Amino acid sequence: MKILRFLLAFTAVLMLAAGCNEGIDPISQIDPGPDKDAPVITIKSPTQGQAIEVDSLVVSILVQLEVTDDIELKAVSVLLDNKEIGAMSTFKDYRRALMEFRHLNVATGVHTLTVRATDLGGKSSEKSVTFEKKPPYVPVYAGEVFYMPFNGDFVEKITFKEATKVGSPGFTEASLKGTRAYAGATDAYLTFPMTGLKSSAFSASFWYKVNASPDRSGILSASPAGEDRTKGFRLFREGGTTSQRIKANVGWGGGETWNDGALITAPGTNWVHIALSVSADKCVLYINGAGVEVPNKGNIDWTGVDLLGIASGAPNFTYWGHSFDRSQYDELRLFNRALTDADVQTIIQNDKPYVPRNGEILYMPFEGTYKDLIGNKEATKVGSPAFAAGKVGKAYAGAADAYLTYPAVDLTKTTSFSAAFWMKINATPDRAGILVLGPPDEAAPTAPNNRKSGFRFFRENAGGKQRFKLNAGNGTADTWFDGGASADVDPTTGTWHHFAFTISPTEAIVYIDGEVVKQGALSGGISWEGCNILSIMSGAPRFTGWNHFSDLSLMDELHLFNKALTQTEVKGIMNDEK
Repeated sequence: MKILRFLLAFTAVLMLAAGCNEGIDPISQIDPGPDKDAPVITIKSPTQGQAIEVDSLVVSILVQLEVTDDIELKAVSVLLDNKEIGAMSTFKDYRRALMEFRHLNVATGVHTLTVRATDLGGKSSEKSVTFEKKPPYVPVYAGEVFYMPFNGDFVEKITFKEATKVGSPGFTEASLKGTRAYAGATDAYLTFPMTGLKSSAFSASFWYKVNASPDRSGILSASPAGEDRTKGFRLFREGGTTSQRIKANVGWGGGETWNDGALITAPGTNWVHIALSVSADKCVLYINGAGVEVPNKGNIDWTGVDLLGIASGAPNFTYWGHSFDRSQYDELRLFNRALTDADVQTIIQNDKPYVPRNGEILYMPFEGTYKDLIGNKEATKVGSPAFAAGKVGKAYAGAADAYLTYPAVDLTKTTSFSAAFWMKINATPDRAGILVLGPPDEAAPTAPNNRKSGFRFFRENAGGKQRFKLNAGNGTADTWFDGGASADVDPTTGTWHHFAFTISPTEAIVYIDGEVVKQGALSGGISWEGCNILSIMSGAPRFTGWNHFSDLSLMDELHLFNKALTQTEVKGIMNDEK
């Protein structure tokens, strides 16, 4: 009986075991196949080209990576600048490794993070990314007290304070500099405390791409509560769908100063530089370096001014419809001094260097400086030339016994040459040198007139009008290219005229307002022997033998080229600057 019960129990166990395994295949080893591939490495952090900006000399970085293999991983190593900072040799998932850790004390500079991985078959892979720990921002310009580049955050880089966000402003990757720019949104703007930003003289500088909807908005505003414009300042825009006028209002305590600025094209497809400079005696509003100046009656009164509004008139200048701005902003700087014309030009050139045209070797726009933006050199000033309203922004304004000289060493390495510029003629004196690049005259040092090499472009009275002439020397003799009576310019109209001349190895051409007024052969081409000084707006010091002294006219947008421009190119330059 006991044996029977034992047999029955044993049978039940067998049946139960069979039931538990029903539908399950027996475990068997599967051949993983041949080990064909090396490990695959993905570095998630830091990213290639990442720039880390914090207010300290060292920083911690987050290292995140993934390594996979077709068969089995053996080892993973992480190196920073060729020093190991992390490693893994045991894996929960033998085909996939995830690593994440924070590495401390990464110093200022450019660094390379490298990941090396090896599988059991001995195959290895390596992948690297380069990133930079940027130094804490150091102000670039004298008097700079605020800098916000909008590179993915709203942090002011001198104090490392973050602006307060109202609404949902964003960023655009179509920035002028850096990685991003501020992108305005409906009912959105920033505020920033004015602590440390109030000064008797004050300036702001930034780049702007306008969105004309809504048709008016605040841009920068530091205003007291209520409709009080006798304190603080307000920078704003008003207009329509095709153009917007940039305006400024400044309070000096006893009253307010208005500056109606200038128009910019809307919608903005190009970045426009805007700067506001306020001192006790004047308020200047710059658009792309061209300043509109109005008198001011005192320093800015900051009483009751606590917040700076960015991309809106808010919080205290929303009346008259000057609320949020959907436009784009980049490279916002504030200063505790009044910027000069030269300061503004320096900022523009640093942020957006001039891109020369094909063959262009010199460009002087005369926007408050006598600097060549291509050679990055300042011309030498003789006497007291000045500036006046120009064809584009400001222009060179001639004066008695005044002119510029510029070293010609980089201008004469060519067999072809061209010049293009604008002039508004002052017929007093009735003759003058305009552009001269000629040799000295040892035979007549007090009244030089050596025309054997180089060129001379000048003007002379012709029956009350002005005739423009070019003279060029081939090394032994000179050739004349006179405009002729049909091309004489009436100086009494106060009109801007465009002038250009070209010199090739075979001929020279003179243009006025884009049209050919003289064309002729130049046998032997031009010689540059002894020509080491370019004179601008005078024949002095090397071509005064016929009284071609200083020109009291206005000159603007001077371009020089190491090639002979075509007429199409001459007209293109002229039309771009009309």
